[in-house]
Amino acid sequence: MTGGAIGSLIAQHFHLTAAERKALLVAGATAGMTAVFGTPVAAVLLAVELLLFELRPRSLLPVAVACAVAGFTRPLLMDAGPLFPLQTAVPGPLAMLSCVIAGVLCGALSASLSLSLYKVEDWFGKLPLHWMWWPAIGGLAVGIGGYLQPRALGVGYDVIGDLLHNHLALGVVLALLAVKAVIWVIALGSGTSGGVLAPLLMMGAGLGVVLSHVLPGNDPMLWPLVCMAATLGGVMRAPLTATIFAFGLTHDSNALLPLLTTSAVAYGFTVLTMRRSILTEKIARRGYHIYREYGIDPLERHSVEEVMTRDVRSIDAALPVTRALADYFGEGQAHRAFPVLRNGAVIGVADRAMLAARGTRDPIATVGDACADAPLYYALPGENCRAVATRLARTGWSACRW
Repeated sequence: MTGGAIGSLIAQHFHLTAAERKALLVAGATAGMTAVFGTPVAAVLLAVELLLFELRPRSLLPVAVACAVAGFTRPLLMDAGPLFPLQTAVPGPLAMLSCVIAGVLCGALSASLSLSLYKVEDWFGKLPLHWMWWPAIGGLAVGIGGYLQPRALGVGYDVIGDLLHNHLALGVVLALLAVKAVIWVIALGSGTSGGVLAPLLMMGAGLGVVLSHVLPGNDPMLWPLVCMAATLGGVMRAPLTATIFAFGLTHDSNALLPLLTTSAVAYGFTVLTMRRSILTEKIARRGYHIYREYGIDPLERHSVEEVMTRDVRSIDAALPVTRALADYFGEGQAHRAFPVLRNGAVIGVADRAMLAARGTRDPIATVGDACADAPLYYALPGENCRAVATRLARTGWSACRW
């Protein structure tokens, strides 16, 4: 059972709110990632960049605590230390140009994999076969690929380690890269259940081994590592997660700057060449748009106390509607709605449309009569403007009515 599934079960059991359920689900998923790979910081970044799209205490704290518990517990269950220990040389100035070239190529690989996956999925949709037979075709392709290149099968952590240390011949790596890409795209395109993380690591590291024979500027073992991270960051559109994830897997501090550079270039390439990532394309095809760019909402930066009117002009409930329309909603009025008071207490809010509608039906009606059936909504000084805007939208009170 995955960490995310455990978090979902707990959320359902305790009847939590939607935001609490989402945070708990993500906390379980990132804790599972930490337990498997030993990368707690990368798991927290994954939550911010891919799963939550926010950096708030309500979500960051449960995710960070879950990852911390998983990180401290991990040595009790498996070997401590990085999954793929590696130490490369300090990069020289020439390595920057090589990182840019590697980033562009990794971005091209990322875009090709993403576009190919959904192209294959479209091809399966056109087959004159029932969809339940598609995974069988995908499984056949995986079997043929495994026969041609057995290293392409399975999770492949041992293969990733060999690629990072340049233990495989160039011809073997080229065959592995080609076969793994083909069977992964066909398998996922057919609807077969499969992972994304380990295959991307393997394919990215394979590309890095190929580039290590032509790129100058540093230790040849650097390029499988940076290409592994850049391919992951390009496909998933999460460059910071990919950078810190690769560092957590190897603990190679000398590679941090090349990792960041290559991952950023690959990310930029996919953003410029693709409208959506591999993770959001299917959702977009169902008619939903996922906004993945993290930014500060201007409405959340201001409280009601900062923007509210302190010199409040109110309407007496006993005032006739016709008189209120003439006195409060004539030319030059600064407000579109006013609070209505009866004996010093607020009983409602009146705007032009409400009073005009009541005055048409009953010319002798008072403002209090017009507000009698309207619900009273209010905002507290300590609330932020985003909460108020959400309440306005939910209740049907648009800003123009204020």
